[in-house]
Amino acid sequence: MKPTASQLKTIHSLQAIQRDLNARFVGREEAVTLLVLAVVAREHVLLIGPPGTAKTDLIQRFADLINASRFSYLLTRFTEPSEIFGPLDFEQFQAGTYRIKTQDMLPSAEVVFLDEVFQGSSAILNTLLTLINERRFHNGAQLADAPLISLFGASSELPEDPALRAFSDRFLLRLQVRPVGSVRLTELLDRGWKQERERQGAGSSPPALQIKDLAELSDILADVDLEPVRPELSDLIGELLAQGITLSDRRIVRAQRLVAAAALLREDGVASQRDLWPLAHLWTEQSDAAPVRDAVYERISADSGGPQADGRSPDDLEALAKYTADQVADKPGVAARASVITALKTLGELLTQARTRYPTAGSTHIFIRKQQDRVSLLLEK
Repeated sequence: MKPTASQLKTIHSLQAIQRDLNARFVGREEAVTLLVLAVVAREHVLLIGPPGTAKTDLIQRFADLINASRFSYLLTRFTEPSEIFGPLDFEQFQAGTYRIKTQDMLPSAEVVFLDEVFQGSSAILNTLLTLINERRFHNGAQLADAPLISLFGASSELPEDPALRAFSDRFLLRLQVRPVGSVRLTELLDRGWKQERERQGAGSSPPALQIKDLAELSDILADVDLEPVRPELSDLIGELLAQGITLSDRRIVRAQRLVAAAALLREDGVASQRDLWPLAHLWTEQSDAAPVRDAVYERISADSGGPQADGRSPDDLEALAKYTADQVADKPGVAARASVITALKTLGELLTQARTRYPTAGSTHIFIRKQQDRVSLLLEK
């Protein structure tokens, strides 16, 4: 099954949206790719990282470009359910019916971003469980359909509380978001100032596509032929489980939607090995992120796969890695421990970019790892 002309038009619009966001936000190519994949698969994404990494601005811009109604909120321990789901409808209450007004609140939104999502109270998170899973919202005695496409949550770290595991598992895709200032400072300043000037100007750009077109694309996920890749998918999941990687049955089954969405975005109705790339974001524990990514990209490299994104070339990544290592390794005397740790974090980010964008560029991966080894030796001093 090949996508129809109208469906191909939607895919091309999504590709244009990716280019727009990549041109605006520095070092967020991987996040942008996951946003697009998530809305096609109608799945949810968890972004893990510190504040100030443009997560809110990125998702708001994305929602505008797909013409989706959106809702954003920063959760705290003191957030009341009414702040998220809506205030009590007093007129209905006086008439003897308990209902809340959901207009412009989370139950009426198509794209939702909740910062510090695990800080919400049990009343909020339990309500979100039904809304995320079934796209339904209990409003008093009535069960109403919710238009939710994807919920994007952000947290500085994964929760350790076992009571939050069930809620956390609803986020099928995970991404660790790191600051990019130490790697691409000049670009960050230039693009940040450009966006600041745009905010003072005229209104935002018109939407690149309509929600109904996106829904049409999502509706044909079940028609994607997964049979050619099913043995490889089964072997990969089996390998991860054998390594002790934590994957719930829910995550394993729903991973097929991600593979189907990746194939569609590649403008194909038949999945291939390269469409396994979303599984690199299927991990549950943060400690599993690296081994899961390595296992996935080792398999798809033979098919020259992986998400393609605008960004630096392998030579650029190697040059940045060498520059970063030289900054601490070639200084006279012993470099400060904090500087060495910062350099290691930067090199780790560069290696992630290289593996994500260029899974077959083995020489670039090796070169960056050598720079990591150079810097790691400094810690012993």
